[in-house]
Amino acid sequence: MNKNNNITTSKNGANPLRIIISGGGTGGHIFPAVAIANAIRELRPDARILFVGAEGRMEMQRVPDAGYEIIGLPVAGFDRKRLWRNIGVLVKLMRSQWKARRVIKSFRPQVAVGVGGYASGPTLKTAGMMGIPTLIQEQNSYAGVTNKLLAKKARSICVAYEGMEKFFPADKIILTGNPVRQNLTEKTVTKEEALRTFRLKEGKRTILIIGGSLGARTINNTLMAGLPLIKQEDDTQFIWQTGKYYYPQVTEAVREAGSPSNLYVTDFIKDMASAYAAADLVISRAGAGSISEFCLLRKPVILVPSPNVAEDHQTKNALALVNKGAAIYVKDSEAGDRLLRTAIETVGDERKLKELSENIAKLALPDSARIIAQEAIRLAEEHGASSK
Repeated sequence: MNKNNNITTSKNGANPLRIIISGGGTGGHIFPAVAIANAIRELRPDARILFVGAEGRMEMQRVPDAGYEIIGLPVAGFDRKRLWRNIGVLVKLMRSQWKARRVIKSFRPQVAVGVGGYASGPTLKTAGMMGIPTLIQEQNSYAGVTNKLLAKKARSICVAYEGMEKFFPADKIILTGNPVRQNLTEKTVTKEEALRTFRLKEGKRTILIIGGSLGARTINNTLMAGLPLIKQEDDTQFIWQTGKYYYPQVTEAVREAGSPSNLYVTDFIKDMASAYAAADLVISRAGAGSISEFCLLRKPVILVPSPNVAEDHQTKNALALVNKGAAIYVKDSEAGDRLLRTAIETVGDERKLKELSENIAKLALPDSARIIAQEAIRLAEEHGASSK
């Protein structure tokens, strides 16, 4: 269900809004969280925004880099394979809820926004118990356990896929899409400029390989095994983001393969706007944030869902696109045999690329960050008015 929000950009004489945004763990949670915070600031420059993340996770660096204050909780994820290890996890969870309560009492937020990740559970649960309105953002087409539990007290639930009534109360749902990194839609770069950024040639088809901010073992192993095939491709070139962990192994394999001139390898791509502009086809995991970017940028994509995620939600994300002719799906277990050849065949098929681009563009939901920010501001203002 969609709600129509009309939020004024300022409130003369009103107390500043105080908003907590909680979550993180991966870029797929952090980038949307920062985008929401930026949208709140644009609508209400007076707003005070505090992030709550997990100690030792990447949000503790990325959020301050984006100009926001963050507090870390000693929270960790459950080990689904080695259950005996979860005693320590439960202790950390209790400590995190205690610390979240202290943070909320001190900061006095008028709303708490959860974007997923370890910290969002204890933060939003505690906020709800303390009478603070909460908003949760469910990025995936299959809701996670934590968000299903948090939904009971949440005032609003922002989703990226239709049909989420099977997980959440219909009257709380707002179809917003997932926020993406702002520079992707704001920065304009030509394909020629983008190719020069990666020292690649014009006139060749370009495949971009990304495995998320942490890298993807199956995708990296498939590409390393396929280096002889990559090397012999005259009309196709590759941009390969390995992730920091896999970078030394990949670069050694590339060196042993003779460092093909049609291959650009890096551990992390900071300028994703240029990477997307250069690419005719993308190979990627099926994280919700990445899929939202592909939709907005109309990028043909081959999705290789990670099998190592809760509720196998990446496969469900991928199939939501595949069922509408908007992506190609390769199972993780079949990637070694199929992925590289499928990519080379697809990037050479102009008709297929056009079909994929047109279909994925139909699934785009623009202005997601602004819509979520408007809803968060609405809840905060209502809470502020009711508590006077």
